Amino acid sequence: MTFFDTIKAAFVARKYWVLIVFCTISLPAAAHATLEYQVANAGSYYKASFKVGHGCGTSPVKQMVVTIPAGVQGAKPMPKAGWTLEVTRTKLAQPVLDHGQTVTEDVSRISWTAKTPTDYLQNDWYDEFVLQARLPAKAGMLYWPVSQICEEGKVDWVEVPKPGQKMSDFKNPAAALELMPAGGGGEHNH
Repeated sequence: MTFFDTIKAAFVARKYWVLIVFCTISLPAAAHATLEYQVANAGSYYKASFKVGHGCGTSPVKQMVVTIPAGVQGAKPMPKAGWTLEVTRTKLAQPVLDHGQTVTEDVSRISWTAKTPTDYLQNDWYDEFVLQARLPAKAGMLYWPVSQICEEGKVDWVEVPKPGQKMSDFKNPAAALELMPAGGGGEHNH
């Protein structure tokens, strides 16, 4: 082995060591109920895929509940085999126009509940809970509170940062979506 081969091998080993350390540090963030895509255009239609990578400790997940943030319109859940859906609607403080129709109430909460213990999301498994909705027209951060109800226990992913705080400051952060200013192109893609 030449001197240059030794240097090259050391560089490659260091590169993999950095990758291993980075992945290890990143693992706790992957354990939260997070959104697959964390940036979207304000005012656009958005497919929210909530990724769930574990239960409550070792207890399997039997129900997922997503609270729809204020300003999000027309949320529609994607059905899951083995799970029932419950959609809660709430009267709006101020009616809105949607496709020329006046809307006076909208979806405020969506629950997926496993039909039987066989359908529970086991701690060693991964799954996604999906909905589609129209996002608020104003750019900024949008937080989605998510409750993960398990056979034993519950985790409420509801913590939202105040100015000066970071999501990493929290044990149970809400799923975060950054809304970018609308792009001038066709955001009407539902």
